[in-house]
Amino acid sequence: MYKVFVADKLAPEGIAALEEYPDLQIDFSAGLSVDEAIPHVKDADAIIVRSATKLRGELLDAAKNVKVIGRAGIGVDNIDLEKTTERGIVVLNTPDANATTTAELAIAHMFSLSRSLPSADLSVRSGKWERNKFLGAEVSAKVVGVVGFGTIGRLVAERCIGLKMKVIGFDPFVTQETFEEFGVEKRDIDELAKEADYVTLHCPVTDSTRNLFNRERLLAMKPGSRIINCARGGLIDERALIDALESGHLAGAALDVFENEPPVDSPLLAAPNVQFTPHLGASTEEAQTAVGVEIAHNIAAFLVKGKVINSVNVPSIEPEKLVQVAPYMELGTKLGKLLCKMLDGPLTEVEIGVFGEASKFDLHPVASAAMVGLLCDHHAVPVNQINALHLAQRQGIKVKMVGTPDSTEYISILRITATGPDQTVYLEGTIFDGKRARLVRVSDYDIESPLEGRLLITKHADEPGVIGMIGAALGEKGVNISRMQVGVSGGSQMAIAILAVSDELEEATMEVISRIPAVEKVMQILL
Repeated sequence: MYKVFVADKLAPEGIAALEEYPDLQIDFSAGLSVDEAIPHVKDADAIIVRSATKLRGELLDAAKNVKVIGRAGIGVDNIDLEKTTERGIVVLNTPDANATTTAELAIAHMFSLSRSLPSADLSVRSGKWERNKFLGAEVSAKVVGVVGFGTIGRLVAERCIGLKMKVIGFDPFVTQETFEEFGVEKRDIDELAKEADYVTLHCPVTDSTRNLFNRERLLAMKPGSRIINCARGGLIDERALIDALESGHLAGAALDVFENEPPVDSPLLAAPNVQFTPHLGASTEEAQTAVGVEIAHNIAAFLVKGKVINSVNVPSIEPEKLVQVAPYMELGTKLGKLLCKMLDGPLTEVEIGVFGEASKFDLHPVASAAMVGLLCDHHAVPVNQINALHLAQRQGIKVKMVGTPDSTEYISILRITATGPDQTVYLEGTIFDGKRARLVRVSDYDIESPLEGRLLITKHADEPGVIGMIGAALGEKGVNISRMQVGVSGGSQMAIAILAVSDELEEATMEVISRIPAVEKVMQILL
């Protein structure tokens, strides 16, 4: 049984979706303080939150057994991603479940700004009839700049095109072809700011996007233009926005999000021509149901089947693609473990290369698997697919990934090259029969060996009698040899032997083999 702690209010349909899985034990205890929540997280395998619970600090530290965290929504500001990644905890969200709702709110704000609806409503309620005061603007034929062209940004663009608007967009991670596919003209951020009548923000807050619309960029916007933020607080410099509104440079602003929420005593509340909503982007019945049901099924898929869907800290793999790439992930881990044993010092760089037919796969899962093998014996925290690349980076190891469809002797080859200050070693492996991991090269040595079981590996002088002496040492201890491969390197006086042995060798036996004059290095490993 897996315990799932639901820490925030979740739609009844989401709880019902969790109850569909007999392997899950559900602890639905929403609205607890940190001290109250700690006993619930201590033995939880999974935690589901919305935005209220902050999974960081003491609360996250107490979650010793947690394997996966689910955010019912898109933003993960309330989760310590660095620590969860370091600990190997998968973090899932639901980036598309509330996309339509958020897009519709942005459009609603655009209309409301254009017709001064909040002010007009207040005027009528106060007994006035100020028709001439509220002269509005049509959105048709106007230019709207969409900043961030993910799912929500694309939905906004589609709706604006339906309103007969010209849509321009900015997103440094989206290609020109994708923009054109949606009928949107790509711009850089400064061009967009100068050209748009309306700017609507749909990107996350990162180091590169914080205060994306700062004082300079706000003043560069077209006089009389309007800005809408239904994404994340912190994208707009709030003090600069107030000044742009008070000066009349901007005709209006609509904010659903704020740098500090709620914006108690914020000077924004007194600014002219600005309208607010209390972070309502996902607040529709349909969206709450959708995010609850989706995160429930995704949490269950991870716990029960090991499937990663919509992770923010590890690449997600579709099930049909996972079947194809899984053997190469296993090969990468085994090669990484073997390479770890062969290295004599620290690492500065690791290159993971996939050549041949396997190069069509996503390289990141294979690279992560390789780093799991390389680092597993060097960290106090468990190293897994989620945190391996992060831990390598923190340790100062540069990880490179290369791939090409070209291959020579084998249909596909995986090569891992490890470089340190005084050493470079590389291993090559391949997959036989679609599932069996096999070593085919150790640096300059051609050698084929199955990567399974307990292996004894020696580097020794290429001369008669060496293998016999190794065999005799094993025989004296009652250790059986089930197979043996020897590899040589052209022009070298040294050879490599890989022996599959029946039992773990005691330190004394390893010492006997290492004292054989021709043996330069000996090691054993269980794969």
